[in-house]
Amino acid sequence: MRDEPVRLSHVEAVATRSEVLAVTVPVAEAEALVAAGWLHDIGYLPALRQSGFHPLDGALYLRDEGWPGTVCDLVAHHSGSRFVAKVWELTDELRTFEFVEDASSDVLTTADNTAQQDGSFITVSKRLREKLARHGPTSPGALANPQRDDYIRAAAARVRRRLRTLGHSDPYLH
Repeated sequence: MRDEPVRLSHVEAVATRSEVLAVTVPVAEAEALVAAGWLHDIGYLPALRQSGFHPLDGALYLRDEGWPGTVCDLVAHHSGSRFVAKVWELTDELRTFEFVEDASSDVLTTADNTAQQDGSFITVSKRLREKLARHGPTSPGALANPQRDDYIRAAAARVRRRLRTLGHSDPYLH
C-alpha cells in the first residue's frame, strides 16, 4: 500500500472512522473492527490478486496468514460486497466467509463509505455518487445497485441510531 499513497490515505481514513464509530460495537469487537478498517482494501495489492475481486482476495490472503476469522469475514463482506460478488459470479467463493449483519459490519461499511480516496471525510450519499462517477455506470459496483447502495445506506442508518442511543452524533451520517 505504500506504493499507492491515495489508497493508503483512504485506508487510514477508514481506520480512523472505524475507531470513532467503534463506540457503537461491543468492546470485545472493537479491536477486530479497527484491524479490518486498516485491512479492508488489502486485496487490491497486485501480489494478492487471485480472483480480481478485492474483498475476496484480501480475505483469502488474511485467512492464509492466520488472521482471526472475524477480521477475514469483515474484509470479505465490507460495503455490500455480496451484491458485487453476484455480478462477478463469485457468490459461492465469497460464501466461504461468514456474512453477519451486526454492529461491526455496519461500522466498517459506514466507515468505508464516509472516507474518500484522498483521506477526507464525506457523507454517505456524496460518497456513493462519487464512487459511481469514478467507476462508471457499467462497473460491477454500479451493476450491483440499487441493492448495494440500499444496504450501505441502511448500515449507516443503523450506526446513526446506535450513536443517537449513546447521546452521540456524527456529521457524516446526516
